[in-house]
Amino acid sequence: MSSGKPALPCRRVDDKSAKTVTVAVATIALLKPFKGGVLTITADNGKEFAYHEKMTDSLKCDVYFADPYCSWQRGLNENTNGLLRQYWPKSTDFKKVSQSEVQDVIVKLNDRPRKKLNYKTPAKLMAEHMVAIAA
Repeated sequence: MSSGKPALPCRRVDDKSAKTVTVAVATIALLKPFKGGVLTITADNGKEFAYHEKMTDSLKCDVYFADPYCSWQRGLNENTNGLLRQYWPKSTDFKKVSQSEVQDVIVKLNDRPRKKLNYKTPAKLMAEHMVAIAA
């Protein structure tokens, strides 16, 4: 069913600097091809999101910040972190995790049916959404 490629591009982050997170990684470089499908980004208050205005300008979407210590405001993010912990425990040194390993896990997670999605996969729904907005 899967092509072996994530529905959305993914990339291991080498550091959490604002410049790396904003410019080189998912928020702009990886999400730009899906610009029409990205409506909002919800971030925590970490310094890695200091350049959030660049995300807003480049992706033409709104960026919201969760209140401190209110993880429920980023429910999908927290759920995804839990799924990722099935592969990598909290103590994992991600500098030792290859880009290929990250991509393999993302494909597995995106091809996993979710009850919340009426047992469809995120990959299938994303593909349907991108076809719909391209039409």
